[in-house]
Amino acid sequence: MAEKLADALWAALDTGPRKRPALFSSGGPASAGTLITEAEQLTGLLSTRGARVLAVLADNGPAWVGADLACLRAGVVHLPLPDFFTDAQLGHALDSAGADHLLTDRPARGAALAPGFAPVGSWGGLSLLARPIGPVALPAGTAKISFTSGSTGQPKGVCLAGDGLLATARALDAALAALPIDRHLAVLPLALLLENVAGVHAPLLRGAPVVLPGLSELGWHGMRGFDPAALELAVSTNRPASLILVPELLKAWTWRLTTRGRRAPDSLRFVAVGGARCDPALLAAAEAVGIPAFEGYGLTECGSVITLNAPGANRPGSVGRPLGHVVVAGDERGEIHARASTFLGYLGGPPAGDAGFATGDLGEFDADGFLHLRGRRDNLLVTGYGRNVSPEWVEAALLAEPAIRQAVVVGAGRPWLAGLLVPAPGVDGRGLAASVERVNAGLPDYARLRGWLAVPPFTPADGLATGNGRPRRAAILARHAAGIDALYASTHASTGVSA
Repeated sequence: MAEKLADALWAALDTGPRKRPALFSSGGPASAGTLITEAEQLTGLLSTRGARVLAVLADNGPAWVGADLACLRAGVVHLPLPDFFTDAQLGHALDSAGADHLLTDRPARGAALAPGFAPVGSWGGLSLLARPIGPVALPAGTAKISFTSGSTGQPKGVCLAGDGLLATARALDAALAALPIDRHLAVLPLALLLENVAGVHAPLLRGAPVVLPGLSELGWHGMRGFDPAALELAVSTNRPASLILVPELLKAWTWRLTTRGRRAPDSLRFVAVGGARCDPALLAAAEAVGIPAFEGYGLTECGSVITLNAPGANRPGSVGRPLGHVVVAGDERGEIHARASTFLGYLGGPPAGDAGFATGDLGEFDADGFLHLRGRRDNLLVTGYGRNVSPEWVEAALLAEPAIRQAVVVGAGRPWLAGLLVPAPGVDGRGLAASVERVNAGLPDYARLRGWLAVPPFTPADGLATGNGRPRRAAILARHAAGIDALYASTHASTGVSA
């Protein structure tokens, strides 16, 4: 019989003194014994109420982790809800998953998200709401439903198996076994599967406590922005050995340290970077200020991380070698396929089967087994001169520039490439122009920008970015269509204007 995730986490927490810290938050440490006891209380409550699907809409903290453990223990499907979803997207997730219970630190908002929710109790400082709703057909073995915002407005529910999530966490632990990771700081929202699996399950399985500040303490401003000063303070105060970042956060923190002549704490042993392509120049700049950053690659459908660079097996410019729980290969068109035991199917769709998952990403393996991604299949630009360009390649080079906060490259069917550039705070048009000139100097002629627009930030709140910061290209191009047309209509090449 396959090992269950709940049993593995329970055994890890119950190994050694129960008084040892398992979690840290602004409320102080929570021991392994306390976490077990409180999770068992919620397990009993959910079982008594006959809960089928528990949605959790709450800030990072011990209660979120306890609810995750309780769902696994009770056999209740866990539906993590990202705070950066709109109310309409949250309502869609609740209804399509058939969530009959909701645990939240914002009961008024929760009650308004879907019909019928009403308070029925509380646990761990959170309000428990319930509603009468019929069951929704889910694939057998579904332990968690992770909604991905993807590239369209309507989020998509991915049904995940508990044994597959355990395999992911075990594979991560094995890949980093040689590193003395004795404390992890959760920087990303726990509702993101990457932080949930790699930042909670994997550390707890190895007996390492997890530090869980509230998201505002880490510098998040409702997913509309990020303050690297708060991240720097949290890392220096808590002195973790590991954390997980998306490239935009790594960049903001790296340049803050660089411009102030400071270094990251020497407690850091491993900083995973994923969610979007990361330019090797940014990784090198991070290393120069003491951030041991290593790029990886993951998919919700495969339980989050599937390839990873690590000390002793690191090749900047690649996303690392495949982990042990997944089979990764390229097809004849260069599209990457992955197969893991995690993916059971999409909500409302057919079962996943055993054939594997077409990722939509283009790439190839080098002779040493490192995977090099070239961009999204659907994003490939074919210019008016017939040149194929992956925009992610050019965007990664642009994002390595401190003056450029976000970037989207356009040019399909056009004579040359242009960029939609979000400037860093305090950067004017001259600063952007200088950055573009430096990037162009390192690119072949057909991949250089000959024009650009300075535009407002792309955020999840306005529908122009996913939760982990990836741009929603179709939405961005539609929002800025008039400006793009005007730029190409101009006779001035190598120019920039503000949208």
